[in-house]
Amino acid sequence: MYWLVGGLIIVVMMGVLAVADSMPSVSSLVDTINLSVLALILVMMSLALIMLSRLYTPATPAVQSTPFSSQTSSQSPVIELSITKRLLLLVRHIVVVILAAGLIGVSALQALVSHQQAESSKITAPLRVQALVTIEGISDSVLDAAADTGYRQVAVITHLSPLVSELTPQDLDNITASHLTDVQSHTNKNSLSIKSNSINLDTLHTDRHRILLSAYPQSSRRPDTAKQFANLSQLKPGETRWMSLALSPLAMAEQATSSPSGFDSYRWLRGRHIDGVARVLVTATQPVSTADTDLLVAPSSLSHLLRVRTYIDRGRWQLRQHFYQGWHMLTGDEQQAKAVTLSLLTGDRSLISRDTKELYQLAGISHLLAISGTHVLFLAIVLAGAAVMIVNQLYPALYRYVPRWQVRWWVMIGAAFVYALFTGFDVPAARTAWMLFAIGLMRLSLLPVSTMRVLLALAVLMAWCDPYVLWQAGYWLSFVAVALLLKYEDRSHHPHTLASTQTNTPSSHQNEAGGRLWLRQGWGVAKRVFKLQFWLFIALLPITLLLFGKASLWGLIINMFAIGLFGWVIVPLNLLAGLIYLLSPTLADGLWSFVTAIILSLHQLIDWLTTLPALSAAWLYTPINMAIVLMMVLVILPWLLPRGFISRGLALPPLVLLMMTVYANQQSLMAVPTLYLLPTGDQYISASVLQYPMTDDSGESGEDEVSWLFLADHRPSDAPTMPSRLTAEALSATVAQQLGSLSIKRLHGVVVQSSSAALSQRQINDDPPKSLQASTLELLPLTVLQLSQHLPTYQYWQAGRIDRWPALQAAYQVTHPAAAKSSISAQRCEEGKTWQSANNKLSITAMTGWRQIEDASVWDCTIAIDLSGIKGSRMPIQVLRYNAAAPLKSSAASVQALLDRLATQPSDSSPPQRHTPPERIILNADSHARVWQLWSLMCTDERATSAQSRWLGHSTSSVTADVLERQRVGVIITHDDKILPAALPLETRDTSMASP
Repeated sequence: MYWLVGGLIIVVMMGVLAVADSMPSVSSLVDTINLSVLALILVMMSLALIMLSRLYTPATPAVQSTPFSSQTSSQSPVIELSITKRLLLLVRHIVVVILAAGLIGVSALQALVSHQQAESSKITAPLRVQALVTIEGISDSVLDAAADTGYRQVAVITHLSPLVSELTPQDLDNITASHLTDVQSHTNKNSLSIKSNSINLDTLHTDRHRILLSAYPQSSRRPDTAKQFANLSQLKPGETRWMSLALSPLAMAEQATSSPSGFDSYRWLRGRHIDGVARVLVTATQPVSTADTDLLVAPSSLSHLLRVRTYIDRGRWQLRQHFYQGWHMLTGDEQQAKAVTLSLLTGDRSLISRDTKELYQLAGISHLLAISGTHVLFLAIVLAGAAVMIVNQLYPALYRYVPRWQVRWWVMIGAAFVYALFTGFDVPAARTAWMLFAIGLMRLSLLPVSTMRVLLALAVLMAWCDPYVLWQAGYWLSFVAVALLLKYEDRSHHPHTLASTQTNTPSSHQNEAGGRLWLRQGWGVAKRVFKLQFWLFIALLPITLLLFGKASLWGLIINMFAIGLFGWVIVPLNLLAGLIYLLSPTLADGLWSFVTAIILSLHQLIDWLTTLPALSAAWLYTPINMAIVLMMVLVILPWLLPRGFISRGLALPPLVLLMMTVYANQQSLMAVPTLYLLPTGDQYISASVLQYPMTDDSGESGEDEVSWLFLADHRPSDAPTMPSRLTAEALSATVAQQLGSLSIKRLHGVVVQSSSAALSQRQINDDPPKSLQASTLELLPLTVLQLSQHLPTYQYWQAGRIDRWPALQAAYQVTHPAAAKSSISAQRCEEGKTWQSANNKLSITAMTGWRQIEDASVWDCTIAIDLSGIKGSRMPIQVLRYNAAAPLKSSAASVQALLDRLATQPSDSSPPQRHTPPERIILNADSHARVWQLWSLMCTDERATSAQSRWLGHSTSSVTADVLERQRVGVIITHDDKILPAALPLETRDTSMASP
């Protein structure tokens, strides 16, 4: 019952949070219910439930009788007591059920009230404001123009006032200098006036919002603003300044489907209690003094606990500044080794680059970059073991007063809380410290409560205190890892019979026995470490796949030495250097240099491992849901329980079912011809992949499937647009991950439909806009080049001229030696070029692209996908918008449907045919009107006797209604989900939710 009620509480709270957005808001709940009081009621109810469930009916008093007592007199009280006992048991069961149901119901109410309170404080509409901004904690990233990294910082804003005109830093400084007088004279209704912005404290919004500030190098066009943005990283925790901000509401959870990686930013920000996001426009150069802040900010937000937290965060900020000294004098590898050292000490990941994160992700050790339960427990176990060894050697008499296990536990708890202090009591570190404290308290009180039950109680208690913690991946990963590590720690320190019999060994054999003992103990430790790592990998695998969609198979091997290296060497030395830093920074720098050298060597080793050909298939992608997770748990459970508790043969049925389910899910992705529209993170850059299962004439599956990738840049050449912030590395990594999740292991072809000026020998007529960088011009070709290193690629079609492709590929291979082992040749994508499948049912044809003409505007290549076959046996190509969070739940792309007469107009002259007209999908990529003007002049109406076409393009396309009619287009799909203007004269009807 204990596990049933605890599990139901967590499941019900998760369900309430999942559907709370669709529930009506009840303001009375937010106003009348106090979450702290509700949490206290839940704790009292749970204690009453535990005590009542352990309460037994008083024992029946013994009735003294003799063998000569009458049988009737001896049986009567027994019957009465039996009836009374049954009534008491029935009443107890009823009360327990009522309490359990009430506990679950109040937990659901707690989650609902928490959600509605968060909704009441969120930013609901975009707005430009000036506000008093208080920095909270340290920033998530540091603004660095050289590294192209932005500034992200959690902050609290108050005293919001709508921004009616643009302010300058001097204006905000004037507000800073005069606002104290205005606050003190608030009773006289005085006001401030800066230019046309009038700040009246009566009209200011005193609501308190927790937001995520952001600023990027590209946003700082003016020199004075650029200088201010460069100093944003110098803002200390707790510092308060006036700023002009552009507020925006949080993206809804449904928008995660448009994220290239499937990352749900809404849940991530909500889990951090963020009410909105804000872009910094202008900031004051002078901070508001502490005395002024006390007058402006609500006293409730200046609690003693918050002041202590701010003091700790300022210490962490000073450590970051210490690490950042001479930063730009270091090489990139040295910078990242130093950044990882800082991350392991204080949990500050602001200096870690994207490349380093991807390196750790590929190696399967990305969890080591953050302060987690694994780090804290390893450190606690190491220090506890060292403390016991010291006591054994120096003062073994201590065990007469304090048992050995208590010495271990108190050292572990102390180490955990000291480490949590260095991290600013970050949630994972604090969570692990409180876990150890609660488990030690239970053992000290000698209560018959298992460690797993204590962990479940803590999990439920944390959910009661903050229901949004259920949306944090670290919450689930930490509890699983801590449970396994504690189980390992308990087993590894039980008294061994070998050690106990050592004292009885004769002295002549002590040396030999001692040597064998050390060998056996070393072998036992190695086996336990291997088992620990193996079960950590297996137990965390389903959760990792469910939360992140992929897992590195090399993680099992690399974690074998990486976890031990981090937990037993790097983290203890790092924490020791942190303690020494408080006394002697110079001595600490020497120790940190040693730690940095170890991490740098580890990076070089992992970097070498990632160049091995075997790592090309290092990622495990599989569509996963809660049913698969449940089957994985059923497979693992018999092996985690004590031996003999459950037969381990019971793991075989769910294992077989799991393998069949995973195989069926992967096959379902390749069963139907599908064109997936892949999100890229840039509204003008499109990527789509065609999956076509090869079948013979009888409809049976062949040995292979065909996969083609189509890339295009839809930026119009005759309109100004912002350059793409995408890089070839980021785009290729994103596309590779998406293809992997679709079980695509190779590409039969890649088509870049947009011409690249970087590949032509000279730029002709239409030069690229000056705002575009060179990397933007080479974005798609370099993406293909890098993607071919991950996936075997048979053909590469490139629109426009490709004279400089060999030189570009050679230059890339010089900077990336691993890419020199494989190369790919480019073919011209021009009008008339055709590819046909082996079964003659699928063909891919280039409709446009005339590189012979000295005009780059007509080089873009529009592709036609034709599918033919016998009527009834041909499966139409479905067009789905790829859902990175759940590929199996990819939804049909929304469409514009033209008048039915375009699709149903028959051809009277065409005789009956056994083969139905081929199905066609046109992938348009024009960036200039001249492409279709030239096509209208040079090409005939080749679709006169064919079925309707589906048009896939971008809303910025310059295509005309005449072209759509000649191509018999009946359905229009756009990558950006907007209306195609050329289709409006054709009397479109609203079928935006229709399936293609």
